[in-house]
Amino acid sequence: MIVDAHHHVWDLSIRDQDWITGPELAPLRRDFTLRELEAAARFAGVTATVLVQTITVPEETPEFLALAADSDLVAGVVGWTDLTSPDVADALAKLREGPGGEYLVGIRHQVQGEPDPRWLVRPDVTRGLSAVADAGLVYDLLVTPHQLPAAVEAAARLPELTFVLDHLGKPPIASGELEPWAGEIRRLAALPNTVCKLSGLVTEADWTSWSVADLVPYADTVLDAFGPGRLMFGSDWPVCLLASDYVEVIDVAESLVSAVSLAEDREVFGGTAIRTYGLRI
Repeated sequence: MIVDAHHHVWDLSIRDQDWITGPELAPLRRDFTLRELEAAARFAGVTATVLVQTITVPEETPEFLALAADSDLVAGVVGWTDLTSPDVADALAKLREGPGGEYLVGIRHQVQGEPDPRWLVRPDVTRGLSAVADAGLVYDLLVTPHQLPAAVEAAARLPELTFVLDHLGKPPIASGELEPWAGEIRRLAALPNTVCKLSGLVTEADWTSWSVADLVPYADTVLDAFGPGRLMFGSDWPVCLLASDYVEVIDVAESLVSAVSLAEDREVFGGTAIRTYGLRI
């Protein structure tokens, strides 16, 4: 069994994805449906997925929950709500009580786009994150390396909340630099309420000329820091299509953890995601 713990879908006729700009992202400027993913996932042996938010609008999450309720593939949804709102707890309760609410497993915000590198530790955000914990949900961290110190601080402040780091914190794979990213990763991993997704590597590398060897130092860093029991695979489909295809992304991830035992491999490709998100599979 393979669990893909990170993918997206969107329909541009429902709403624009305003982050898809410029010629480099042009291949993503079309609809990507759950039906299209299902075909690729079944072929690759993926039996369950986690659908993750793409934009910061409240309407998207109920739509994703409805998709999950009508799907044999999606086992969980990481949605969005305004963490800075004073009624964030009520908003989360409304999502949980609505159609497909049982599929809500986490919340995410595009922190990578916030100009304040310490956004995660603002008092209003801390209150929102606390509400996420109180709701029994986890929080997906979408940050870049310069925001990792604040992520470490936030996770230390809220030991009752599980933080899931998306895409390894977007390390500078294309330039080949490891520090200071690796040091911050080790600081984050030292906190027991943190987990990391083995996802997004191919699109942090040079899209046209990457090799598995380029990814190894970064995968080795998170594998050593978090261990297989706190590492989970995610495809980041369809964004991964900018540099690879779905099956290759899975094959590459398998090769990056090929030194682990069979039991540890099962953690990375299923067990960690099931346990962290409470997926009912």
